[in-house]
Amino acid sequence: MKHDKKFQRPMFVLSSIALAVLTMVNQAQAQEVQRVEVTGSSIKRLASEASLPVTMVTGEELEKRGMTTLADLMMSLPESSSLAPSNAGSGTNINLRGLGVNRTLVLLNGRRLANEAIADGYANLDVIPMSAIARVEILRDGASSIYGSDAIGGVVNFITKRTVVGNSVSAQYVKPQKSGGGDEQRLSATVGVGDLQKDGWNLYGTVDAHRRTRLLASDRAELSTTDILTSIGRAPTLGSGGYAMPANFTTATNKTAANPYYAAGCQGPYSIQGAKNTCILNAAYYGTALYGNEQVTFYAKGTKKFSDDHTLTIDYMRGQEYILGTKNPTTSLTANGVAALIPSTSKWYPGNSGGVPAVAGLKSEPLTVTWSVADLAEATTKDVQVNQRVSVNDEGRFGNWDYKAGFVYGHSQRDNYYETGYVNGPGLLTGIANGTLNPFGLQDAAGKAYLASISVDGALNRHSISTFTGIDLTASTELTTLAGGPLTLALGADVHRDTTEDTKTDITSVVTYAASGPSHGQGARNVAALYAEMEIPVTKELNFNVAVRDDHFSDFGNTINPKASFRYQPMKSLMFRGSANTGFRAPTLFDRYGYRVAGANTTTAAKWDDPVQCPGGTPGVAGTGKALPGLVASAVCNVALPRQTGSNADLKPETSKGFTLGIAAEPLQNLTVSADYWHIEMKDMLANLPEQVYFLNPTKYADLFVRNADGSLAYIKNITMNLGGQKASGIDVALAYSIPKTSLGNFKFELNGTYLTQFDNQLEKDSAYVSNVGRFGVASNGTTSSLPIITFRWKHTLTMAWNYGNWSSQLTQNYNTGYHDQNLIAAEYFRDIEPYQVWNLTASYRGFKNLTLSAGITNLLDAKPPVTNHSGYTYGYLSSAASPIGRAFNARLTYNF
Repeated sequence: MKHDKKFQRPMFVLSSIALAVLTMVNQAQAQEVQRVEVTGSSIKRLASEASLPVTMVTGEELEKRGMTTLADLMMSLPESSSLAPSNAGSGTNINLRGLGVNRTLVLLNGRRLANEAIADGYANLDVIPMSAIARVEILRDGASSIYGSDAIGGVVNFITKRTVVGNSVSAQYVKPQKSGGGDEQRLSATVGVGDLQKDGWNLYGTVDAHRRTRLLASDRAELSTTDILTSIGRAPTLGSGGYAMPANFTTATNKTAANPYYAAGCQGPYSIQGAKNTCILNAAYYGTALYGNEQVTFYAKGTKKFSDDHTLTIDYMRGQEYILGTKNPTTSLTANGVAALIPSTSKWYPGNSGGVPAVAGLKSEPLTVTWSVADLAEATTKDVQVNQRVSVNDEGRFGNWDYKAGFVYGHSQRDNYYETGYVNGPGLLTGIANGTLNPFGLQDAAGKAYLASISVDGALNRHSISTFTGIDLTASTELTTLAGGPLTLALGADVHRDTTEDTKTDITSVVTYAASGPSHGQGARNVAALYAEMEIPVTKELNFNVAVRDDHFSDFGNTINPKASFRYQPMKSLMFRGSANTGFRAPTLFDRYGYRVAGANTTTAAKWDDPVQCPGGTPGVAGTGKALPGLVASAVCNVALPRQTGSNADLKPETSKGFTLGIAAEPLQNLTVSADYWHIEMKDMLANLPEQVYFLNPTKYADLFVRNADGSLAYIKNITMNLGGQKASGIDVALAYSIPKTSLGNFKFELNGTYLTQFDNQLEKDSAYVSNVGRFGVASNGTTSSLPIITFRWKHTLTMAWNYGNWSSQLTQNYNTGYHDQNLIAAEYFRDIEPYQVWNLTASYRGFKNLTLSAGITNLLDAKPPVTNHSGYTYGYLSSAASPIGRAFNARLTYNF
């Protein structure tokens, strides 16, 4: 690979391979023998000409599995390490190979979308219309030269239906067996007119709406009981002090926190008794197990067939989603250097007329209170995301060349609002100081009115936009005929522009609880590429494909990335295949040009001990240190600490190289098996350090703990960095067996799995590699979550399908092996997490005219999410890797007319 910023001329290249397996043509044309273009190649070929491994899931298969969103698919794929959607607002993304969402390229009909607007490094799958999908192809071979050398982990191509004739409506409902939230409703309608073959044109449109209600942690209280949390070293009562209602307090002369209602048991359900005479927030009462969201997508596609060799297609997509994210109630944070003080003149001072119990030893000195405002309930944000894309595709034949020309424009916008429960921070402190607000109980009428007067509910706090504009042209022709078939050449050019703009509004400066501040970042990048691909069928048995791509980045210069593959099929029932490639990924626009703030703009996801002001504990184990004399323990020990995130102007691109080697065979009639070994290495990995790294070795990372003049922690520097390298490898296996037709119907069994042989991270250049197989990773690899990647040794999807006449049914198992827990706790609580499996059952009946009925059970055996002692999982179970909903019933009705 070559990377030379001084060399400015886009070079002529050879482009990608990766011919897909199992590519389907449209059902209406299933009888015709066609040459089609499949994910990863610009050369048309017969769909049966399998080459590199591609996982394909049809839209019909999504329905058979009872899936309601693309998140369900991404979580089930064995080659994916995707996390469940969270309250981050970014929606659903996919993380192939566990290499990070920024290294998985998402396409719609072979072209890019505008990325999610804040991070501008990956696509939100929730905005893609599920009802329009014909199939999803997952190219497991990385660094595609056709679409971009940044596809280090692979390519996911969502392919919409070519044409639709007729109308249909569909309704789906998911109801959890246990009470509470988490139910889902999905409605879709499709209209299609014009027969492409008879009339020469087709136009169809589809609208798809999905809604999921919020599931409270208290709705699944049995998953995080006090006994469970205590058994893993995370007993709720271990904490002390901190923000609660009733408030804890300290004085200038006594830094040991106390609470006037401790002896009375604190005030449930808002708080519970903690350690050392304090009340602590009742996390189970306020917690959210699954966040509510709504999605509405629209897709329209028009196709005009001018001749057998010339077709023009125009399509438009609009996807809108909002997610309601919740936090614990607003707290009385210091604002503008002023602490939350209640004077002795306030009627709410302990022992005064407000009825707050007197506290022995107080001498009318002002109290510094740490208060959680229970009257406001949870602090809720509304994150609204709208993604639009228009695409024009012209395909035809000019002389001896097949060509494809296209234009695409995508616009992604994301707005975040303070929905409910947020107030002006300085105003909150003023209300405490003047006696209007009672930090030790619920508010009277005057207090409620004052809270309403300082509310910022409904205010926009962040506005972000990203765009993608591109044109491309590809042409292919047969040069000559070799012993194995035509020698084919494809040439292509691609020019596109990415932009990003991200603004945190002025309101953030007064909403102290949000731990943010006004900022603005924007950037743009132009990329021009030339590429080519050559298919070389040496013999009927041996085929080579060579490709190379030259990209010119306006901010990083040129990079040339070749790729080569082969397919050798000595007999009809046996095939060998393999590939080798290099990759190049520039920092995302957000990583390089996003907002930069002088101080902290958030807090750590988990609680930690400040290694300087709460020293003496076990590294990485919160609550084991001891606060320095004169400091409030609950402010420096076992507490969420200030953290700085944002862009880094000094980032440089990362590079990669990889290869695959596989075999596919049909040892018996109706039985196919395949195994593909893959290996990927990266250098200068772009990532941010997970929180635990800082606290496991605070001396090594002391320069990332930025401190104030008095020694207090200003923030932990947690921006994206160029780390060391990464090595990942594994084996993808697939097996499919169809039992010959019986009197009981047709039966088919499929297994798709990935066995991980290596997943090593190097946190600094030239440092030792650390294995992450079967444990929580030491690098987050650019995901939207601060939680580390979880790398399973083995993960598979097993399906058993049956059909008989109008009846069909499918039983699916999703399985992953166990692994070591985080274990940043006392040694006596060290543990391993058990393997996890979920069974889903669906059945369908098509015996009624124009009507299809489906029903099923998700999580048939009611498997509970694995218990974990990871400090970032508040409720003690893996909410990012498994659903807390439990067994749920699924019903679907589709009517065609």
